[in-house]
Amino acid sequence: MSRLQLFCHGRLSWGLLALSGVALEIAALFFQYVMDLSPCVMCIYVRVAVLGLILAGLIGMLQPKVWIFRFIGLLSWAVSSVWGFSLSYELNDMQVNPSPFATCSFYPEFPSFMPLDVWLPSVFSPTGMCSDSPWTFLSVSMAQWMMVCFAIYGLIWFVMLVPSLKTGKNNL
Repeated sequence: MSRLQLFCHGRLSWGLLALSGVALEIAALFFQYVMDLSPCVMCIYVRVAVLGLILAGLIGMLQPKVWIFRFIGLLSWAVSSVWGFSLSYELNDMQVNPSPFATCSFYPEFPSFMPLDVWLPSVFSPTGMCSDSPWTFLSVSMAQWMMVCFAIYGLIWFVMLVPSLKTGKNNL
């Protein structure tokens, strides 16, 4: 097996995916509670997409040598990356082109079987407006940085796709 294939079939690769997602969630909570920046509904949805990346990493870590676990992890990773990029793009559009007709809801619309805003309101309850963009770094907004992050996740997913799906000698 190639080095990349060995890396994809190991726990380290999946652990790094989960750990990077945890780092983004911690950063979001830092912005919210230390820098006092209120998250909007779209920000909360982006947090859920990052949670999907964490779960993808954890799924892959369960049994990284078993093909089906890698496949489910890759599928979750792809969906979370694309959805997160789409949400970040939409939020950026609301901030760059504000319109009274294109606003986001003040209340999240989670499914009834998974009301994250009720279960963990300190993390998943919005308190800000989508049109606000109070933070920038190098003249790039938070929504734009998240677009970059999700694009990088997508690029890494693309690089890892084929080596992850190849089965080794002792893999199922």
